Amino acid sequence: MRVTCEADLAEAIRGARAPLAVRGGGTRGGAAAGLEVAISGISLYEPGALTLIAGAGTPLAEIEAALAAEGQRLPFEPARWGGLLGLAGESTIGGVVAANVSGPRRVQAGACRDSLIGVRFVDGTGTVVKNGGRVMKNVTGYDLVKLIAGSHGALGVLSEVAFKLLPAAPAQATVAMDLAPGAAVAALAAALGSPFDVSGAGWLPGVGAIVRVEGLARSVAYRAERLTALLAPFGARQIEGAGLWADLAEVRPFHGRAGDLWRLSIRPSQAPEVVARITAAGGEVVLDWGGGLVWARMPEGADLRALAAPYSGHATCLRGAAPRFEPEPAAVAALSRALRARFDPRGIFTPEGAL
Repeated sequence: MRVTCEADLAEAIRGARAPLAVRGGGTRGGAAAGLEVAISGISLYEPGALTLIAGAGTPLAEIEAALAAEGQRLPFEPARWGGLLGLAGESTIGGVVAANVSGPRRVQAGACRDSLIGVRFVDGTGTVVKNGGRVMKNVTGYDLVKLIAGSHGALGVLSEVAFKLLPAAPAQATVAMDLAPGAAVAALAAALGSPFDVSGAGWLPGVGAIVRVEGLARSVAYRAERLTALLAPFGARQIEGAGLWADLAEVRPFHGRAGDLWRLSIRPSQAPEVVARITAAGGEVVLDWGGGLVWARMPEGADLRALAAPYSGHATCLRGAAPRFEPEPAAVAALSRALRARFDPRGIFTPEGAL
């Protein structure tokens, strides 16, 4: 079933008599759709107020094009995963919010949920819920805006989202270092701990460690020069790296390659040991967020959670036979059950795991 308005979405959920799989553009993986949300279109865009409201089914490309025309952007640099997972379809803004997808700029601008200022969604009873609004301080009662971001459809189906925006940076520079992934973490930590306002820090196969600064041209030139000098002990050099950041955000080194795909969010200080265990088991990695995000391509059937342990964080299996989500600690699981009982008392939604 395909719905194109909020009223039809609410009616479909109220009429459901069995668990209902929901999706937008179909680029994030998970269950096949039983209900496709195609509530599309930008309903409000005020460049002067740095505010945008759009239907959850609006293609991400449409939003990015509208913002680019006004010299603005979504702060958190959302990424598309369709190519990574070998899935056809077009990424939607609702899917970005549901998975709390945040690209390399998260180290500077925060996650998707930090830019989200308002939502409308339909809960498991078919009730339309609204929270937040058009300004950052418009929060009363429970902050459902932050709760719904990253909930993977466990609490409700998004129909509308509102964001704060930022001006696009007119210039950027990339500093690269020819380091192995484990050794790169120290260099990335040094960059992120510097006063030079780094907006990206990761590691790519065949390239090495990369660090980005953005802003006005003169400021970028100065900070890139100083950052290169700071990282000189690691062999730092400036390169033409604009395209590398899309490669990192969308994990392009793994596109079209067989094997299980995993996404680990951990403490950056743990990354060298975790990466060593992954590579010893025949896996490959891509690092983002200074080592706090580890993408791993593993031999089929490898239990990465066991191989990478111990680590503080969570591992998501995007492709493979393992359970998709990390098992929750007992206290967190109890909270998740209580939330789902409140928002989805009939158990209609099937997000393939916990919040």
